[in-house]
Amino acid sequence: MAKEQSNIRERQRIDLREPRRYTVTIYNDDFTTMEFVVMILKQIFFKSEAEAEALMLQVHHSDKAVVGIYSYDVATSKVRKATNMAREAGFPLRLTVEPEE
Repeated sequence: MAKEQSNIRERQRIDLREPRRYTVTIYNDDFTTMEFVVMILKQIFFKSEAEAEALMLQVHHSDKAVVGIYSYDVATSKVRKATNMAREAGFPLRLTVEPEE
């Protein structure tokens, strides 16, 4: 008796989840100028003039502000670029990447 061959394969259940998101936080310091912070927020984080100024004032008054929520790669890339620009300009601007809660 010949064996029958079948094209049926068992399906594997794949549990797909959305990738984890990360917050980028900017911190206040006494040396980085307000204009430089606004410029960083506009150029790197693509904030409007009004949004950038509002975030800069929030950082100034409450010592930190969340500037965006991104995937890990995008968040770390933006932080690295902003930090490099700040160091080149001689500012100690600090940004962090943390998992979204």
